[in-house]
Amino acid sequence: MLVRAELRKILPYRTVWIILLLFVVLLALFVSAGGNVVLNGQQVGATLYTFPGLWQKLTYVASYFNLLLGILLVILITDEFQFRTFRQQVIDGASVRELLQNKLVVSGGLAVFGMLTVLALGLYFGLTRAADTANQATVGITAVLLYGVQVLGLLSLAALIAVVVRRSGPSILLFLLYAWVAEPLLRFSLPDTLDRYLPAKVFNSLTPMPGQEVLDTMTGPSVALLPTQALPIALAYTALFWGVSYMLLRNRDL
Repeated sequence: MLVRAELRKILPYRTVWIILLLFVVLLALFVSAGGNVVLNGQQVGATLYTFPGLWQKLTYVASYFNLLLGILLVILITDEFQFRTFRQQVIDGASVRELLQNKLVVSGGLAVFGMLTVLALGLYFGLTRAADTANQATVGITAVLLYGVQVLGLLSLAALIAVVVRRSGPSILLFLLYAWVAEPLLRFSLPDTLDRYLPAKVFNSLTPMPGQEVLDTMTGPSVALLPTQALPIALAYTALFWGVSYMLLRNRDL
């Protein structure tokens, strides 16, 4: 019932569709343009789109566009405070747990949307520009699942910030500052063995940079977690952020 009410709020909301469209179009344009990049005097061309390496490249690139999905969730949650719909739903009989469950469902929906977009773009570019590797299209596709966990993790952080701040502008600013400025600066003051456990870095470790192994042979082993190592920690952070959001909502005046 409440999920249906959530859909009634989201589906007619133009901002939702604009941000989702931006996510798809910008990612598609970036991937499409990648083949025209010239390295060492040679165009990257179809080699960029060959399976199975395409999945790791695509999820790595898509990770930079996750902030759009985070901003969208921030807007959806802060709108509830601004228009006092959280309060109205509680007055109508909903529990705080149900309110947060709805946002968790929305978060899951955004993660699925991100995964489907990556899958669709990967299959399109891979099958049209490197068709001779199509028989390996399913190899390495688990990278897309790890990408979905990454989206869920980042959205849990966005939700927590939105619940704490309650206003869209400052929440979006804080969300971007944390991901782009605060945590990267904090890493400089921490030993490498510790900074790899910070939330944003753990989430980023789920979609490592393609060719990291080659880079490691020149610069030494990376201290970042492997995706398999980062996975349980990312899930723990996700549960923690949603849990803290629930505690805050339960104990504050809506």
